[in-house]
Amino acid sequence: MESAALPQPTAEHEPSRGMFAPYKEDQGRHTRMAAFWSMVFFLGFGCSFLHDLLIQWPSLREPIGGVRLPVVGVDLTPAFLVCAIVFAPGLLLIFRWLRKPKIADLLIDTEAELLKVTWPKGQEVWNAAVVVILSVLVLGVFLALTDIVISRVMRALLLGNT
Repeated sequence: MESAALPQPTAEHEPSRGMFAPYKEDQGRHTRMAAFWSMVFFLGFGCSFLHDLLIQWPSLREPIGGVRLPVVGVDLTPAFLVCAIVFAPGLLLIFRWLRKPKIADLLIDTEAELLKVTWPKGQEVWNAAVVVILSVLVLGVFLALTDIVISRVMRALLLGNT
C-alpha cells in the first residue's frame, strides 16, 4: 500500500523588522524603561559637563551666525553642536544596547525577581525606620560620651591636668 506524500513544512521565518526590532517587547517593560532613562540621564549629565568644559575656549563659545534655537532658547555654538553630536549617537547606542538579547534577558529576569519580593507595608517601614533612627541616636550619644571620657583621661595622662 502506497501512502500519499506528506507536504513538506514550509520554513516560516518571522520577517526582519530592521535594526530597531524589539526583543521580547512585552516583557520587562518597567526595568527596561528605568534602565533607559537612567542611562539617558547620565548621558545628559556627561554632555552638560562636556559643554561646560568646551565653553571655556572663546572660539567654541561664540554663537554661529548669531543663531539662537527658538524652542530651547540656547545659542547655536560649536560647543553645543559638539555636545549634540555626542548626545544623539549616545542615545541611539543606549537604545540599541538595551535591546540586545543578553541585556534584555537580564532586565526581564530582574523584573521577574522583583515581582516575587514581598514588599513591606507602610507601618512596617515606619517601625523599622524608627528603630534605625533610635539606634543611630543611642550609638551617637554613646560614642560622644566615650570620646569625651577618653579625651579627658588622655589629657590628664599627657598633660598632668586633673
